[in-house]
Amino acid sequence: MRFMMIVKATTDSEAGVLPSQELIDAMQKYNEELVKAGVMLAADGLHSSANAVRISYPEPGGKPKLVDGPFTEAKEMIAGYTLIEVKSREEALEWALRMPDPHGFGQGEIELRQVFEFEELLGDPESRAKEEELRRQAQESKKA
Repeated sequence: MRFMMIVKATTDSEAGVLPSQELIDAMQKYNEELVKAGVMLAADGLHSSANAVRISYPEPGGKPKLVDGPFTEAKEMIAGYTLIEVKSREEALEWALRMPDPHGFGQGEIELRQVFEFEELLGDPESRAKEEELRRQAQESKKA
């Protein structure tokens, strides 16, 4: 089972305030633990929304609408994420509870969400086969 630990943004992260060295060290130690346990798939921090673009689809079948950042509701945005693969929701929660306060000032908030496996979304064998082939190609292109 894959889970994403979504680190919510704060006014500081949206202002471009970088984490302290102490917090970077704590996150690196935490990430090392995830790697040693063999559960980490990916982890990254995100730039503020100042240079982001939101793409919405206000009308079915219509053209997409673009809105340039920055966006105003920091608590609704994402500052980073960690993607893990574990055996259960309980194990994912244990890892999430071990993550250091992601902003270091008592403002941190982490949302834990299970990731859909493509088998859950794609019922017919043809769609599954296409998805498996796309994933295989993506892995091959990374190696090249």
